[in-house]
Amino acid sequence: MTTIPFNKPYLHGRELVYIAQAVASGKISGDGLFTRKCHAFFEERYGFAKALMTTSCTDALEMCALLLDIKEGDEVIVPSFTFVSSANAFVLRGAKLVFADSEPNNPNIDAAQIEALITPRTRAIVVVHYAGVACDMDRIDEIARRHGVTVIEDAAQGIDSFYKGRPLGSIGALSAFSFHETKNVISGEGGLLAINDPRYIGRAEIIREKGTNRSSFFRGEVDKYGWVDVGSSFLPSDIVSAYLFAQLENLDTIQQRRKAIWQRYWDQLAPTLPEYGITLPTIPEYATNNAHMFYLVCRDLDQRTALIAALKEQGIHAVFHYLSLHDSPYFQQKHDGRALPHSDRYTNCLVRLPLFYELSDADVDRVTAAILGALQRR
Repeated sequence: MTTIPFNKPYLHGRELVYIAQAVASGKISGDGLFTRKCHAFFEERYGFAKALMTTSCTDALEMCALLLDIKEGDEVIVPSFTFVSSANAFVLRGAKLVFADSEPNNPNIDAAQIEALITPRTRAIVVVHYAGVACDMDRIDEIARRHGVTVIEDAAQGIDSFYKGRPLGSIGALSAFSFHETKNVISGEGGLLAINDPRYIGRAEIIREKGTNRSSFFRGEVDKYGWVDVGSSFLPSDIVSAYLFAQLENLDTIQQRRKAIWQRYWDQLAPTLPEYGITLPTIPEYATNNAHMFYLVCRDLDQRTALIAALKEQGIHAVFHYLSLHDSPYFQQKHDGRALPHSDRYTNCLVRLPLFYELSDADVDRVTAAILGALQRR
């Protein structure tokens, strides 16, 4: 019996060709030919005012914190059901985290709760588009504008997904994407800072280049470059961008296949799973589905544990996801004590099914048959 992994990194076409070209060019450090190609792709396709490749989505989020001058005493609102990077980027600058709960029918931040969490010290709202499905951005933007708070989109999973026709990552002042090997398009590690408020562009280039005005120097805008601000080394090797650019050239093909896999899961599971108290993903009418993830929300922890174990016995690797950050070993003593029941429910009940470009229809059928069989036996 062959194993079906949860994820499988893939070569779509010209990745190795472009890596060889990058090496042959004599420049494989940051901002080489393929990095510039990636920047142009994102700016032209999605309308970002400026796109800057980074070594990870985590680094892009850390750049957001630096660009906003987050400091000790500032408050940042973050969903509890997210990856630690969404929060850690701001903790590193001394911010106080204020965690928000998820929506009842969707792991995204509950926009209805945000306003009550805002204080005079609130500097930013970080929204995470879980599974590439948009948060309620109009409502969040309206709240943020009224209180003078900046919206940051953690669009790690949100490539090529949309909110009312607007690309995710193009709505907040700043946005961060991931190209980790588990994402729709990949470079192993790698990320992107998307800047939509032009006021941040010049300083972002400086922060990304270790606090120097090196980018201006290479454009001929200054006759020498030096240390002018805080910063770090956030730019990736051109080899990383070469791999990614080959994937971007095939983005539509990749998305078409992933959406077909997602739909096949839905068609086979949606008619039956509600009978067992299991819910499937909800896509709000304002959002599109980029097929980043297919997940189930089980009735309780016991049901999820049994389901994951049953799939493992069949050689199928299904996994749970985030652990509520407000209840983490690091933060639980700092949390203000508010109950965040929906975040905890997704922590205990959500399970992700295998979904990657090379997953075959037969593999999907095997996964769904194993799920239905396991439920029928209990």
